[in-house]
Amino acid sequence: MTTASEQKHSHAPAAASRMTEAAQKFLEALSSGQRDIASFDFKGDERYIWNYTPVERNGLMIRDMDDGQRVVAFALMETGLSDSAKATAHQIISIEKELGESEATENSDSPWRRSIERYWFSVFGEPGGDAPWGWRIGGHHVCLHYTVVDGQLVSPNPLFFGANPAEVRHGERKGLRTLPAEEDIARSIVTGLNGDHRSIAVIDGDTPQDILTKSYRTADPDATPVGLAYSRMDADSRERLVNLMKVYVNRNSDDLATNVWGKIEAAGLDDVTFAWAGPDVPGQGHYYTIRGKQFLIEYDNTQNGANHIHSVFRDYENDWGEDVLATHYGGSSHH
Repeated sequence: MTTASEQKHSHAPAAASRMTEAAQKFLEALSSGQRDIASFDFKGDERYIWNYTPVERNGLMIRDMDDGQRVVAFALMETGLSDSAKATAHQIISIEKELGESEATENSDSPWRRSIERYWFSVFGEPGGDAPWGWRIGGHHVCLHYTVVDGQLVSPNPLFFGANPAEVRHGERKGLRTLPAEEDIARSIVTGLNGDHRSIAVIDGDTPQDILTKSYRTADPDATPVGLAYSRMDADSRERLVNLMKVYVNRNSDDLATNVWGKIEAAGLDDVTFAWAGPDVPGQGHYYTIRGKQFLIEYDNTQNGANHIHSVFRDYENDWGEDVLATHYGGSSHH
């Protein structure tokens, strides 16, 4: 465990302050009954429960908030995201409308109710107190988890974005794409590789049916394929891979993204690997993963005619703030 490194690469007092203020405003805007629904103990299993499918969840749903409460809820959501990621998160939520319309047109037998109101907000512990606390937003394809420790350390993982449809194919917003860079840059890596390197990076002509780490509490470093190492790539491929990694890192607000990228660089890029499965032509199902010493990026677009994306950034050591929490508790005589 790299305690000093985790402290350095989790130090984000401005983000901690933003989140604390926004979480307090969110809770203050709720009735006592709503606060009971939205609030949980920090300890226990609930904080680790997440799912990117449209299942029922614990927490307070947007549907059960008034307009003013929704404003402060979304203000909390935005505290950990970059400007571009804020727009992406709102777009992911908004395309539930197109998804519902598409399924109705196609007489789909989907059991899920599609609604922009089916997103749940939860707070764990007491924002601004001495003890660690956290917050979560969960819904169909937006899953955000933040842990705040000692008022200055922030873990922003796991961070999941998905899109269904990835490209709107009917109605007023026909042609609108969600998560295009995640797809296009990865494909450019594959198509730009020479024969030998391509044979290492493309691990299968068939694809998994979903991301392999799913919504497990812990991301297994060995759950995904290895592929081609950064150290073996040519300069153009290396640049593309770094650009793709930064698409995921820069979903975070600037201060958090600086920490996440700093941790990746400190561990070294040479052993980072890229693996692809499936054809390299648009419109066909495809999958990729990027593995580092302490992080994992995973992406899948195979469902609904390759028009349904799942993508996630995981930290083996510090999802849910586990490593900084270990340091916090280790230094506290009362724990």
